[in-house]
Amino acid sequence: MAEHERPHIAAIVRHLGLSILMANVVPSILFYLCMTVGNVWTALIAALLWCYGSMAWRLSTKRRMSGLLVITMVGLTAKTIMAFASGSTFIYFLQPAITDGVIAALFLSSLTTARPVVARLAGDFYPMNEDIEKRPRIQKLFWNLTLFWAVICIAKSLVTFYLLESMSTQAFVAVKGVFILAMVISGASVTLVAAFRVARSEGLLHHQPAPA
Repeated sequence: MAEHERPHIAAIVRHLGLSILMANVVPSILFYLCMTVGNVWTALIAALLWCYGSMAWRLSTKRRMSGLLVITMVGLTAKTIMAFASGSTFIYFLQPAITDGVIAALFLSSLTTARPVVARLAGDFYPMNEDIEKRPRIQKLFWNLTLFWAVICIAKSLVTFYLLESMSTQAFVAVKGVFILAMVISGASVTLVAAFRVARSEGLLHHQPAPA
């Protein structure tokens, strides 16, 4: 069997952090800053340009496509089109709650397939190959993490709807940004701990002997 690449833990954490930064943190901060100094419509365009610019940079430098960035870009594009078409920013801010619900449904439905959603995104964070992906512990990890992120999406959807109904637009953007960031960081931390435990037991980390 061919030897597969086994990266350092620090490299995996750095790669994960960069993916979350590019796909979630920067667009959220950019949106809030542009809305504060300008208006909501400027913020919409700025966040969207960031996503498309990041994707263009990846294509031009022949880097691997980021699943997280693609999800953010598609969702943001759909929300922006609906907001401009309706002329209502309420529709834009309501869209994340609907989108999170749809994503949760997709995550849950993928649990009935051979490759749940997390298995399809795993290549963003670790050099996967067919041998690794078919290991029983790896498959169980992908299944559990897909269910975990489905629950997170449902929680995000419910809280977003509640905040939108109970706060002003500017307060909503600020509170929601902090809340979503906290959930993403917490979810990523749990994901890392679970993934590292399985990776260590499977000998997938640098300088670990591969299992017999």
